[in-house]
Amino acid sequence: MKNTGIILFSIAIAISLCIPSFAQTSTEARFIQKADSIISLMTLEEKIGQLNLPAVGDFTTGQASSSNIAEKIKAGKVGALFNIKTAAKIRDVQKVAVEESRLGIPLLFGMDVIHGYETIFPIPLGIASSWDMELIEMSARIAANEASADGINWTFSPMTDVSRDPRWGRVSEGNGEDPYLGAQIAKAMIKGYQGDDLTLNNTIMACVKHFALYGAPEAGRDYHTVDMSRQKMFNEYFLPYKAAVEAGVGTVMTSFNDIDGIPASGNKWLMTDVLREQWGFDGFVVTDYTAINEMTDHGLGDLQRVSAMALNAGVEMDMVGEGFLTTLQKSLEEGLVTEKQIENAVRLILVAKYKLGLFDDPYKYCDLDRAEKEIFTPANRKIARDIAAQSLVLLKNQDGILPLAKKGTIALIGPLADNRENMTGTWSVAAKFEKSVSIHDGLKNAVGDKAKIVYAKGANVVVDSLFESKFSIYGKPTYRDNRPADVMIQEALDAAKNADVIVAVMGEAAEMSGESSSLTNIDLPENQRDLLKALLKTGKPVVMVLLAGRPMTIKWEDENVPAILNAWFAGSEAGDAIADVLFGDVNPSGKLPATFPQNIGQVPIYYNQKSTGRPLPEGQWFQKFRSNYLDVSNDPLYPFGYGLNYTTFEYGDLKFSSTDLKGDNKLQVSIDLKNTGKYDGAEVVQLYIRDLVASMTRPVKELKGFQKVFLKAGESKTITFDISTEDLKFYNYNIEFDWEPGEFEIMVGGNSRDLVKGKMNWEK
Repeated sequence: MKNTGIILFSIAIAISLCIPSFAQTSTEARFIQKADSIISLMTLEEKIGQLNLPAVGDFTTGQASSSNIAEKIKAGKVGALFNIKTAAKIRDVQKVAVEESRLGIPLLFGMDVIHGYETIFPIPLGIASSWDMELIEMSARIAANEASADGINWTFSPMTDVSRDPRWGRVSEGNGEDPYLGAQIAKAMIKGYQGDDLTLNNTIMACVKHFALYGAPEAGRDYHTVDMSRQKMFNEYFLPYKAAVEAGVGTVMTSFNDIDGIPASGNKWLMTDVLREQWGFDGFVVTDYTAINEMTDHGLGDLQRVSAMALNAGVEMDMVGEGFLTTLQKSLEEGLVTEKQIENAVRLILVAKYKLGLFDDPYKYCDLDRAEKEIFTPANRKIARDIAAQSLVLLKNQDGILPLAKKGTIALIGPLADNRENMTGTWSVAAKFEKSVSIHDGLKNAVGDKAKIVYAKGANVVVDSLFESKFSIYGKPTYRDNRPADVMIQEALDAAKNADVIVAVMGEAAEMSGESSSLTNIDLPENQRDLLKALLKTGKPVVMVLLAGRPMTIKWEDENVPAILNAWFAGSEAGDAIADVLFGDVNPSGKLPATFPQNIGQVPIYYNQKSTGRPLPEGQWFQKFRSNYLDVSNDPLYPFGYGLNYTTFEYGDLKFSSTDLKGDNKLQVSIDLKNTGKYDGAEVVQLYIRDLVASMTRPVKELKGFQKVFLKAGESKTITFDISTEDLKFYNYNIEFDWEPGEFEIMVGGNSRDLVKGKMNWEK
């Protein structure tokens, strides 16, 4: 059987090379021809086998498992595998596919390389806070290089789900609430993963997810239903997915939720009409973990019925559920699907393997020397540290308490202040947790013998041990202390007694956000707040370092703690990066990619909302019969785009190249920016536009551009934005993408709230 496979595979390649028009066709067409030559030799069972993606290894999720993988590979019943790592293991498995199956078709090997491989960068919500596309692309490039060195050639990233609900745990995996920022990040990530040439052995195929609308579940509950208008879909949620397609992403993953009452994995309008026909996507679609099987619980029928529905919708690969593998042959016999549909799916998968160069060299990602030399290197860790520092967001700095001096005694207090394992955050499946840098180690590394670091845990992450057991998983223990709470607090007070300053590390554990980690309460846990209150009563200056995978409701902390640094989960180099910012070796420049609410009752709250017919007058807290609350203002705690700096920036007036434009002319908007403080620093200058009169309701402002600008203390610079009619376009009531003439408000500033404004008129 082994020799037969090699011979038949060689015949298939030879056939494709003999096609007369081969030399004149495009690369894509050549790959299609080669794929078709192989399809002509395949049995129906082998064709269906290419559509099967089982999970193996130690990192599986969900409710299903696969067995007898090797035998299925030999029988041609597997097209790809995921959650297997190391070049040696992958080489052994690939060898089974290439040398022991009948046709010798190589496998794809995927993994959730979400924010780094072994070198872990900040969680996606954190790295989005850098607003630096070069750094974001670099993080994906390093991740691709490390993953490919360990045998991986396909990543289930980037996740581009727009989310405005911090209760939803997977907000940590996305880029926040804004579609424009999310689109720029999607493009940067795909460029980093895929590069310019997928045949190189240090690039990997990307998979944008979760298509579509997964970030908008009702009640913020993971996997829950999504319900919104088509206008909202196209104008506010689809843009990052579309940007990923335009950037050439190789694959698309379906989401778990339903859209217009039809689950995404069976939604033909979504997968075919929008994704392929409107956007021109030419790669293959893979489901999320058992998403086809889960359509039965959505109420759409048995496994055979929903599997046929998925194939008819435009899904090519079934992750883990094996519905395609076990039912498509019967569905073909019963006329529920066609062999042409099956072959089209196979063709797209084989073309992807050609694009990766796997037919030329199935073992191109299995170089053991690369794995030894290119993973978790000092150079990669240095870049991860630099990127992590750029992701931190300074939320409050009363009286310039930060940066800290490297002298005296510093009390480091908090349940995760000396915890390496939780620094990487959620979805860091390949991380070496024990090699991450804790905050305790980071501060000690920074001060050396110049200052004394005194540590006490002070509290557990939460009071309830059962609750803690739900998130102290995946190799990220929280090391629960069973002593009474008052004893732990007293220990912290004893540690702080002779300190000059207290650094209180508070917030979430790594797995309190992420998949299946939705919360109804996003306050700081009560026992941590009790600890914080005790520390504040000492009268010593307190700096809170907030660890979080989501925007949290920290209004009390904002009102009472003099300095707050939001560190998200900053990755394997978190401790050193946090120390860099705390001591001023790096001036923080991060800006929030998601709004922080005052309390949970404001959710969903986001900057680009629409005006009501009874808007609250600007600057007012409450007015009867207006759109507001009785008990709290409409304002967020911290707005989208917000972030302080150790220096200060002053914005001048807006200057327009013209206040009246026509047609395809471009508008130039400029503003003078001056660093008026004592430190060199970077500011993210943000451009927003409002369409003041339109044929349908429009947001009060929309992000349309940004520039990260570095200025030395006292330096000034003129920042210029070019605006075209493309920036004015939106999907109207009839889902037509166009712009409408009229008056527009242009706004520029350092966050979505504090803006310099001007108006202009644009006619067709």
